[in-house]
Amino acid sequence: MNEKIKPFDLLNTAGNPRNSEGAFLRTGDGRTRYIYTRYSGGNWSDDAHADLAELISTDDGDSWRDNGVVIPRGDADNVMSVSLLRLRNGSVILFYLEKRMLACGRMACLPMMRRSTDDGDTWSEARRLIARDGYFVMDNDRAVQLESGRIVLPFSYHLFREGRWEFRPGMLFTLISDDNGETWRESESLVCPDTRADGFHGFQEPVVIELAPDHLRMWARTALGYQFTTDSFDGGNNWGAAVPDRNFPSPLSPLSVKRDPATGWLYAVWNGIDRQLYPVLPLPTGSDRTPLVIMRSRDNGATWDRREGVMLEREPDRGYCYTAMHFCGSDLLLAYCFGVQAPGRCVLQDLRLRKLHLPDLWPDQA
Repeated sequence: MNEKIKPFDLLNTAGNPRNSEGAFLRTGDGRTRYIYTRYSGGNWSDDAHADLAELISTDDGDSWRDNGVVIPRGDADNVMSVSLLRLRNGSVILFYLEKRMLACGRMACLPMMRRSTDDGDTWSEARRLIARDGYFVMDNDRAVQLESGRIVLPFSYHLFREGRWEFRPGMLFTLISDDNGETWRESESLVCPDTRADGFHGFQEPVVIELAPDHLRMWARTALGYQFTTDSFDGGNNWGAAVPDRNFPSPLSPLSVKRDPATGWLYAVWNGIDRQLYPVLPLPTGSDRTPLVIMRSRDNGATWDRREGVMLEREPDRGYCYTAMHFCGSDLLLAYCFGVQAPGRCVLQDLRLRKLHLPDLWPDQA
């Protein structure tokens, strides 16, 4: 693909072993913020020491500058998985996960939020969204506000196996707020996997989107070769059984879906392992998170034409995942983790920001 703007890569260094996933925010004065997880020390594992840092662009994503740490981890082990949501009242909510060791010796993963009334220049004190301890996972760039004003957050909930460090298979639920994030409640449904098919991973790292008033669709990664999907027809309070979505053949890696506010079309980015459509692509030698593919639906998710899909990344020894998306006119800003899969390294250690001109991918959008 011929890009006019060179991707911005934030590479790991000594003392900064990983720069990980985040989310975009457009401010009223024309800046674009990108808040992400910046690791410190010598460990890049998911629960290693990390803070939330920020990049800022004043030219719609053509270039970026470092604005340093904006949310320190404090006494937690780690803060990560940022979502940024501008509400209709103008305020902004920052959602993220906080990891901290419990007295029992197990690591908790807890959803947190902060609020800003000045476009992210300052943030309120942190609030926990779920009072009980547990391991609750919401990926980056996942929060949505529905047409009704309701805020919906998609989660995977993992119980620990008795007497062991491993998790039980992930189960899906949503957190819901009907008062702009002042109070929260959990959905009545808990979508459970068929443990006969997969007794270890279950449903993980979901994403949700509104298709029509009160009609939501949620996808989750699985180890069964496809993203699985489930629908809600009451604004996220109750969910149906999850079934494989044949539009999205996938390894055990997440899907990102967003709606372009200019056209209403849906765009999905994921590791689209469709060997029939991409026969020239070598099988991955060290990573199952390649290629990175973008696909669109022009009929509100009723159909997805994989023949129109565009491969954004395809190196077989690298991985690309945990995508954030931000539409800016006919451009699309993407950010995602990437890296080489090799001994002592992982595909999550570096961060790439790209600006795509959608008519370059699909001329009918000109």
